[in-house]
Amino acid sequence: MTGGVARVLYVVLYMGATRTQIYLTERQRKALDARRRRERKTLAAVVRDAIDAYIGAPATADAQRILDESFGTLPNLKVPPRSDWRKRERRLGWRVRSADR
Repeated sequence: MTGGVARVLYVVLYMGATRTQIYLTERQRKALDARRRRERKTLAAVVRDAIDAYIGAPATADAQRILDESFGTLPNLKVPPRSDWRKRERRLGWRVRSADR
């Protein structure tokens, strides 16, 4: 992802966020720092992901219900073959994985 796209996504996703200060134990902070380095994310992004995972669990049932209720709503939908996807990726200059070439 280019820097410009990443900045736009950050603004769209998090500018409406509320700044919050928390206290962490040394063990928690070290574990978060190790994870953010491993995932190449900011500390804030790792904390937000953890919070989403914690509070997002009940939404899983809602997501499954929505998928179940919407199943079959587009029975005539034509999905292009993957070869067309690759052509579009190349045309748009997107990175094509070596296994897909």
